[in-house]
Amino acid sequence: MAVKIRLARRGRKKAATYDIVVADARAPRDGRFIEKLGTYNPNTNPATINYDGDRAFYWVMNGAQPTETVRAMLAYRGVLLRRHLQLGVTKGALTQEVADQRFQQWLSEKDAKIEAKKTGLVDTKATARAAALAAETKVKEARATALAEKQAAALAAAAPAPAAEEATEGSTDTAETSAEAAA
Repeated sequence: MAVKIRLARRGRKKAATYDIVVADARAPRDGRFIEKLGTYNPNTNPATINYDGDRAFYWVMNGAQPTETVRAMLAYRGVLLRRHLQLGVTKGALTQEVADQRFQQWLSEKDAKIEAKKTGLVDTKATARAAALAAETKVKEARATALAEKQAAALAAAAPAPAAEEATEGSTDTAETSAEAAA
């Protein structure tokens, strides 16, 4: 019986999540499976992979063949490295303690990289949000300045008109007074 570790699709249209399952190679994609190892959500950034590492290691050591995508996930999370180290222990190339130490060192470095990526994404998002807010504030201030200038120009245009009328009335009054003075 050929055993595969593969993904079974779950979720709704355009928002798929997947179960990581061990199934007979002849079973349908979303059909019968032997064991569910975990879940995979590609909709998050970085993609969320939750699985039982010990059971995945057990199945890989017993000959289960992962699909391309699952192989990439298992390599990303260290199951295939652990298998490689365990095969070295079995052949006598290294001891179990050295293999466990190397795996734990790799795992801590990998967790640090993943955490750095997550914080980097959060920082990038916060920086982009701050830049967008600053640009929006600048545009808002420019609009407010332009509006204030426009209103000042309108007031200035409206205010001299009554002064001009008073000046015209005053000039006619002076003309009348000068005519009266002449008579």
